Parts: sequence; C-alpha cells; structure tokens
Amino acid sequence: MKYIVNKSHNPAYNVALEAYAFRELTDEDELFILWINDPAIIIGKHQNAIQEINKAYTDDHGIKVVRRLSGGGAVYHDRNNLNYTIISNKTDEGAFDFKTFSQPVIATLADFGVAAEFSGRNDLEIDGKKICGNAQAYYKGRMMHHGCLLFDVDMTVLGNALKVSKDKIESKGVKSVRARVTNILNELPETISVEEFSDRILDKMKELYPDMTEYILTEDDLTKIQKSYEEQFNTWDWTYGAAPEYTIERNVRYSAGKINTYAKVENSTIKALKIYGDFFGVLDVDAIESLLLGCRYEYSDVLEKLKTVDISRYFSGMTSEEVARAIT
Repeated sequence: MKYIVNKSHNPAYNVALEAYAFRELTDEDELFILWINDPAIIIGKHQNAIQEINKAYTDDHGIKVVRRLSGGGAVYHDRNNLNYTIISNKTDEGAFDFKTFSQPVIATLADFGVAAEFSGRNDLEIDGKKICGNAQAYYKGRMMHHGCLLFDVDMTVLGNALKVSKDKIESKGVKSVRARVTNILNELPETISVEEFSDRILDKMKELYPDMTEYILTEDDLTKIQKSYEEQFNTWDWTYGAAPEYTIERNVRYSAGKINTYAKVENSTIKALKIYGDFFGVLDVDAIESLLLGCRYEYSDVLEKLKTVDISRYFSGMTSEEVARAIT
C-alpha cells in the first residue's frame, strides 16, 4: 500500500485528486489518502444538489458545493472534518467492505479508550451517535472507499447548510438520510487538533500495513489533476447540471403579494415554468415564464434575466431580487 500526502483544502481539487488516484494510478494496488476541506457540501453522484442543500445559506456563507464520484448522501465538510480515502484493486476478494475499511479508524479511537462500532449500511458510531459516513465507487474492477469523520465540526453550520427548504420537490435523485451525530473530539479523553488526529490515523495505517510507503505525485500527475479539477469537478455542469430531472413548487410571500412557482427542471435548467399568486402587475407573467425557459436554475442566472425587463410592470412593488429568490 502507498499513501499520498495531500495538503490542499480546496474541496473540488481534493475530489479531483481522489478521482485521479482512483481512475489513473491503477498500477498501485492500494492507496491511502487523508485530506481536510474548506467549508463545503459534498453530494453523492446520484443526488439532486438543490434537494439536498440550503442553497441561499451556502451562497451567503461561501460554502462550496461539490459532486463526488461515489453514491450515498450529502455531507458537510469544514477544516475540522477529517476525510480519508482507501483505493484498492482487491475488489474480487470479498473482504473489502465498508466495515473492513473502517477498521483503521475504529482501532485509532480504541487507542484513546473510545469504543466505536460499525452500524447500519455505512456508518460509524459512538454510543449510537454517528461520527462518520462512508461511501464507495467502483471503476474497472477497482474500488474507492472514503469516509468523512466529524472531528470538531460546527454543528450549527452543518444543520443550516443541509437544512432543505420546505418547498415541495419531486425528484428522481437519491435522498440523504439524516442521523444523530456527534463530534469525535467530544468523546476523546484529551484535547487534540484535527491534524494530530490525522497523524494518529496515518500512524495506525503504517502499523497495520508495515510495508506502506509514500507515493509522491509527479509533475505530470499534478498537471492532470489540475485539468480534471478545472474541466470537471469545479464546474457548474458537473455539480448542478448532472442533477436528475425534478419538479419543484415554491411558495413565497412578500408585503406586495404571494408568488407561487412550479418549475420543471432538467439538468438544473428550467424546462417549464408557471407562476401564480395574488400579486398585482400591468403585464402578463407569461412573458416572464417564457423569458426564463432554458435558464439555469440558479439565483444569479435568473436574476440576470429578470434585470433585462422592468420587473415592476409584472410584479408591482417587488424587486428583481425578490422575484428571483421566489423562483429559485
């Protein structure tokens, strides 16, 4: 087994690096990576981003949204999360399941006197509270397993970022399952940093795999990772455009009236839109519905379109910003 040292905190870049190691470094039978992200929500490959996140909150707080290669649900990352990846060619041996890949974390916590156990489909728990979600992906006989360890994450931000609005959303995307969670630091008998905890897990891996050595990324590797980051994992098309078809109903009330919108969205692009409500206007909103067809289902894009018309003629007493927010 080889391990890769990754000091980047850029979530889209880190997913690109992980994907590159998974799909391109196939001569390495087993790879291990530890990484820490800036604030981000990482969604599963088959999820509808809009259905999983509080988009207004993530936009306002600069929280990046990134789609990964593996399935499973949405997770919140920040500098006090620790993420680990194990990549293996040994998928046909039958021994590499979620529980097996979780053993290094369980063993590290045991060294602190903390009993963690594997639970359910893909979770790690302490006293019935989730500390880690796991996901896997397969590619040409190769498996990638990764886990997101809640070390000392800000639970308020986590709750707000993953707090989906009360809008009615009908989607073919896979939905996340929420669970009771706790931070690992709360369970430890001593206070350490997430970086120290990362070092302890790497030490445990070296103990479990005494022949493990470092794989140093070459300049060619880094160039290809950067290209993947720029052309796939850091793009709107990958994160939002890959979303399944869905229909969303929103109901927003302002002092000038209520707006009800029904949008059919495919690949995160508006394919059909109907606007109702008790607002006043001298022009018919049919023109606004037509104007927004083909527009990305994104606040900034809708707002840009609405600013090309005198919105007060359609929604008396409302601003373009309010109407855009009502729609998205």
